[in-house]
Amino acid sequence: MWTQVYDPLYNPILSTLVAAIPVAVLLGALAFFHVKAHWAALLGLAAAQFVAILAFGMPAQAAISAGLLGAASGLFPIGWIILNVIFLYQLTERKGYFAVLKDSIAGVSDDRRLQLLLVAFCFGAFFEGAGGFGTPVAVTGAILIGLGFAPLAASGLSLIANTAPVAFGALGAPLLALAAVTGLDLLQLSAMVGRQLPFFSVLVPFWLLVAFCGWRGMVQIWPAVLVAGVSFAVPQYFISNYHGPWLVDVGSSVISMACLALFLKVWKPREIWTSVTGKRADNEPVGSMGTRHTQHSLDARLRAWLPWFILSVVVVAWGIPEWKKMLDSWASPKLSWPWLHLMVTKVPPVVPNPKAEPAVFALNWLSATGSGILTAALISGLVMGYRVGEILKIYWDTIKLTRYSLITIAAMLAIGYTTRYAGLDSTLGLAFAHTGVFYPFFGALLGWLGVALTGSDTASNVLFGGLQKTTAEQLGVSPILMAAGNSSGGVMGKMIDAQSIVVASTATKWYGHEGDILRYVFWHSIALACLVGVLLVLQVYVAPFTSMVVH
Repeated sequence: MWTQVYDPLYNPILSTLVAAIPVAVLLGALAFFHVKAHWAALLGLAAAQFVAILAFGMPAQAAISAGLLGAASGLFPIGWIILNVIFLYQLTERKGYFAVLKDSIAGVSDDRRLQLLLVAFCFGAFFEGAGGFGTPVAVTGAILIGLGFAPLAASGLSLIANTAPVAFGALGAPLLALAAVTGLDLLQLSAMVGRQLPFFSVLVPFWLLVAFCGWRGMVQIWPAVLVAGVSFAVPQYFISNYHGPWLVDVGSSVISMACLALFLKVWKPREIWTSVTGKRADNEPVGSMGTRHTQHSLDARLRAWLPWFILSVVVVAWGIPEWKKMLDSWASPKLSWPWLHLMVTKVPPVVPNPKAEPAVFALNWLSATGSGILTAALISGLVMGYRVGEILKIYWDTIKLTRYSLITIAAMLAIGYTTRYAGLDSTLGLAFAHTGVFYPFFGALLGWLGVALTGSDTASNVLFGGLQKTTAEQLGVSPILMAAGNSSGGVMGKMIDAQSIVVASTATKWYGHEGDILRYVFWHSIALACLVGVLLVLQVYVAPFTSMVVH
């Protein structure tokens, strides 16, 4: 049994700086030294192991074991999702169905800005709600590339769009985890997040378009942007406050897609922007796409959409708790991870009382979202007329295509688990907790940091949810507000977490440019996280925002 130490150097500032070394190595290698993602991740992992063992005193076998558990968790379920989404994409592309899908989306509007709004924001939110864990970025990134968007735009804009839905992603998984670790009421947490994120559900579509085409380009289509944002935000508020966290994203995204599609039948922009960079080229006639899209028969369009419809139905079904329980009852072995399970103790002030940390790897291979995606891909492959041998060959080609991405994701999660079990994350979190009256602002940034480090709003809530509750109670702030703020602030870190960036680069086939993507989205992430922090400050101290707090 090893007990975590949060100030191993007996100087909070020095201990915090040392705890930040793995993150600095990882992000620095990606953003400034242009190191390939899998090598940057392995360097970050080496730094995490070095700091955990030598600076924080974690036993070597426990540190190595934590890294191996993280690698396993990276490959399953996250890598499993990416592999199978790309597999489905490859099946549709080789049959020519993806080109038809691309043309049918382009048929809604020739304008790149409206295509981006429909695909990245509306359609992406649906997959976030149904599956989460990288699914929306993988799907929307692939579709945007198919539509002809530049790789950087397809990658970065998919990441920016995948923010507002994240707290309710995977049928409410982040808030379910938050309620479990804090002991706070789930419905109250859902309602509180539902009184924070709708502001950003309206803001993010505008932000997305400004990032793509600038203020002038956004202003020209502001009515459509407003329709998309409001028609998402209003259902998000009502479902989260009066039903719960489970169907918030699914319901809101379907309503938003329908409202936007209907609106575009009666409203058109005065100027069509067609360039993949977000600006209409002077030599392109209004109404063209540069590469003109083909008009297809209704039957061809239905066939092209059928695999994605199958995917949607299967992923939603796979997320139903009763279905998951049934599949887990058939096969869901759980392994108590050697040299780690109950061998590390968290202590105050991170937790109220000393607590041995579990380390269990659940191989729920049937109920995993990736297995649902694989099922949908296999069904779609047979429906599209592939023979079994052809399907197997394409799957092997997909494994080869994604091999470096899978290595990267495994190493990224290994870093996250090493820092978590060594207490490095808690040391960084405590630095935020010592900010006094400014804590509501920095509490949102703590959630942002958690997602940036772990790649998951669920993991961030597990990591810092208890700390947020304890600190809020000590400062006389609503623990419901600050726990919810951890999740709401965390969603803005989703666009810069390493695994999401790798998913984006894989989906857009832009390997080796992860540093470019990180630089593209980094300041957007920080700015939006700070705005969440400002909202939390208002909800703590300033009327009428204080009346929004759930009691």
